Amino acid sequence: MIRLYERPGCHLCEEAWELLAALGVADAVQGVDIDGDVELGVRYGLRIPVLERADGAALEWPFDADRLGAFLSGVES
Repeated sequence: MIRLYERPGCHLCEEAWELLAALGVADAVQGVDIDGDVELGVRYGLRIPVLERADGAALEWPFDADRLGAFLSGVES
């Protein structure tokens, strides 16, 4: 499972979704609204968007298609 920590109206989060869609993996990603959970809001705050793999590795913005692809394939932690 891959999660994208985000919030509504975040233009950077929208860009991250566009990159995920371009790589054909958007349907496999679960969006998590950090505003719906105080702990997540504190943890991620202004750092969003943040992708997190099932193994706990995280990729913070900014990232491009190359970094995203490497992260999704498990090459980057």
